[in-house]
Amino acid sequence: MTPEAFVAELDAQNEIALARIREASTACEVGPDLTITKLLMLALKNELEATECAAAWLPTTPEVSVKLALARQAGDEAKHYRLIQKRLAELGVETKNHDPMAGGKSPLLTWLVGLEGTVARVAAGQFTREALAIVRNDEFAKFARAQGDETTARLYEEIIQPDETHHHELGRRLLLELATTDEAQSAAREASKRVLAMAEELQEIARLKMGISRAPGC
Repeated sequence: MTPEAFVAELDAQNEIALARIREASTACEVGPDLTITKLLMLALKNELEATECAAAWLPTTPEVSVKLALARQAGDEAKHYRLIQKRLAELGVETKNHDPMAGGKSPLLTWLVGLEGTVARVAAGQFTREALAIVRNDEFAKFARAQGDETTARLYEEIIQPDETHHHELGRRLLLELATTDEAQSAAREASKRVLAMAEELQEIARLKMGISRAPGC
């Protein structure tokens, strides 16, 4: 399969799972405890984990083009963390001494950090995880606007989402360069599938145990 045909196929397969995730994220009723500030606090951990993942992969990724992409992504995710932190302060929540990782790494981050192989990393991280972030952030921005928080909605729509879209599209271009053999395509396919399966499972756990829905991505 040509790289172009493979990426198109992977994109189509991912869209099916992403549609399920989008639907599930808005399927339940919003309780009184589901506030913008609560979801933004969750977003801090997501952004920090995305920063850590990109930074962890950088030293062991040999391809210069991917190294530079990871460096750009780590910087963007750290920027998002600061912007969300600033927004929380505007909403009256002080996060200076807050440690988003105090409860430990998420299972997804643990798996991603241990993932080997550049093509699998690109497929799992930039191509798939960032596509997931776009879907989740879109639903969160809609929720924020419905709650009357136009400022938070615009933060996501005008700054965070364009960065995540850039990461995803960069992942697409890198896959076209890297997924040139059956072996590489298989590795990319399996990594992408695993990310989405874990994301669906973790989303359902959050909904059942904590009543969390419409949570932003990274």
